[in-house]
Amino acid sequence: MTAALRLDVGYRVVHVWRRHMRVWLRYWISNLITNFVEPFVYLIGLGFGIGHFVPRIGNVSYATFVAPGIIASSAMFAASFESTFGTYVRLVYQKTFDAIIATPVSADEVSAGDLLYSATKSTLFSAVILIALVVTRLVPHPQAGSFLVPVVTALTGFVFGALGMIVSALVPNIDNFNYYITLFLTPMFVFAGVFYPVSTLPAFARDIAWFTPLYHTVELCRGLVLGGASAGTLAGDFLWLLIAAVVLFPIPIVLMRKRLIQ
Repeated sequence: MTAALRLDVGYRVVHVWRRHMRVWLRYWISNLITNFVEPFVYLIGLGFGIGHFVPRIGNVSYATFVAPGIIASSAMFAASFESTFGTYVRLVYQKTFDAIIATPVSADEVSAGDLLYSATKSTLFSAVILIALVVTRLVPHPQAGSFLVPVVTALTGFVFGALGMIVSALVPNIDNFNYYITLFLTPMFVFAGVFYPVSTLPAFARDIAWFTPLYHTVELCRGLVLGGASAGTLAGDFLWLLIAAVVLFPIPIVLMRKRLIQ
């Protein structure tokens, strides 16, 4: 049992990550645009649309309040889609994983490299969105803590990348990802505080939201970009994500190993 849980992960993880990045860079413009446009559709449509009826939340406009939540949700979706559809395609259809483990790279290193790639995309897309929000003045007065947002979204990428890869290792076919997206990701997107303070929800819903990773990412991004949150609160949210990442990390690697080595 102990041997089955021991991870064979070494420096070759970087080679797997680099291979994925080289493939992505061939089509980086189209990939970046598709992941960049959707968050701004939500921000403009809901931020300004609802903002017409809800001018301000606290001391900021509604659109500015929503902006950090869009950064957080972009990190979630980038890592989730890459570790579900992207990972599954490489695993089942393209047979990329099989080709890589025919080299000295271990099955665990393939999965860990894939997870690192998901976290990288999460960090990259959220950083681009943050820069765009500042440049367009949708976040008119970013706080100094904004520079720490990529750290938060990288950790978020690991958490959602691990969750998505767990699903990829378990689902019998690609259509089953619809359940994960509809029943898990979408409710978080709606109830984790992206578009309104979680404090407005009933007590039981607030408790459920607290146990979701997106809630803590939203709180961190909002606190770092807009200010107003205490250092202790931010540290607590960061610790929650860090613990989740550490606990989840070995699970998809072990499950993917079982699927790869049959």
